[in-house]
Amino acid sequence: MSIAPQYINKQKIRRAFDRAADSYDDAAVLQKEVCRRLLQKLDYIKLSPQLILDAGVGTGEAVAPLMKRYKKSRVIALDLSERMLAKALRHGGLLRKPELVCADVEQLPFRENSFELIFSSLTLQWCNDLPATMQDFLRVLKPGGLLVFTSFGPDTLKELRTCWSQIDDAVHVNQFTDMHDVGDGLLQAGFADPVMEAETITVSYESIDKLMADLRAIGANATAEGGRTGLTAPSVLPKLRQAYDVYRIENRLPASYEVVYGHAWKPAASQPEKHELRVNITEL
Repeated sequence: MSIAPQYINKQKIRRAFDRAADSYDDAAVLQKEVCRRLLQKLDYIKLSPQLILDAGVGTGEAVAPLMKRYKKSRVIALDLSERMLAKALRHGGLLRKPELVCADVEQLPFRENSFELIFSSLTLQWCNDLPATMQDFLRVLKPGGLLVFTSFGPDTLKELRTCWSQIDDAVHVNQFTDMHDVGDGLLQAGFADPVMEAETITVSYESIDKLMADLRAIGANATAEGGRTGLTAPSVLPKLRQAYDVYRIENRLPASYEVVYGHAWKPAASQPEKHELRVNITEL
């Protein structure tokens, strides 16, 4: 397995998502759709969890659906951003609310064998050490427990990355891990029966200015160390607009997202690990 290391400053990420908490829900059209599709995958899995971890809960898009689906469960909502967690709390009812934990998904503050289900939508791309994160997920899952997640693949925002490469050598778009490497990481961590899928979802914009504004609004403009801020500097934007305009189709600009879906089980105490990876790729 060859997962390229990245060095994301978690304090920088926390600040970006704290700032984005109020604007996130209006701009996160893609993120909401990906979360909905991940929730749908639970339709085909027989599970009755008592304790669920929503790892990287954000503003809480999955909280109410998880509570509705698993009516007797407790949902632990974990996020690095306190302001995002405050938004997530609104999704609970008067008698049943998510339990909030402000922590890094790479440093889970839970005992081993705690959860029957870990649900994580579009969070793993912010991890510096993905194999170690997978191992920690396995640690806190109970035997027979399930991990379901989404992340971004390397073709995410490929148009934007290409355009920036024509302007300078700085990191403006993070590198994302290939689906096959994520699946290999699950196997190496000790998960059983991993299944990986990927699809390309294209969001269209009237202008690159609107794309950049949406990335800022959801906190996704934070980059790994070596990246530059000030992405909308007056001297840079005209060059970026000109470079991106070659992608224009019917007066719309595409932004591609490679969405990776995965799920895997923690082996039961009497169940041997199954070292087999199933993969499916689609394009939308």
